[in-house]
Amino acid sequence: MDAEGGRMLGVARRMLRRSDLAEDAVQDSFVLIWRKAHQFDATRGQAKAWLYTILRNRCLTLLRSADRETALDPSQRETASEEAMLDIAYNRLERANDLRVCLETLEPEKRMAILSSYILGYSHGEIAGRMGAPLGTVKAWVRRGLLVLRECLG
Repeated sequence: MDAEGGRMLGVARRMLRRSDLAEDAVQDSFVLIWRKAHQFDATRGQAKAWLYTILRNRCLTLLRSADRETALDPSQRETASEEAMLDIAYNRLERANDLRVCLETLEPEKRMAILSSYILGYSHGEIAGRMGAPLGTVKAWVRRGLLVLRECLG
């Protein structure tokens, strides 16, 4: 906790955009880490990656819960659909932000699929259902889009 707690709190704040939820996410993550420490397998990856995976999953769970609506402005709460929430998150990125610049190079379907996966936490199947596209197509959009982002950001 001493070694990674501060960084984990920073990551959670960036994901959740609320300090109170970020603190809850970090605390819940450390409780889960303590309870599931016996499940860690060093042959599958580094301990730090395991910690941040638990934190990411906890943050996504908090975002999916009803509490996420309070993070929106009251005027946006009533009309915010999933697509509007993606637009809000996308527009929060500064114009000069490298990630936004790279996301703008993607085709709209690929961008929507990637944002749905990473912001809303949807599975490929859920994205396919919501976008009305075949599952294989959505998987290809996400994979190819991530490759383009990796190349652009690298």
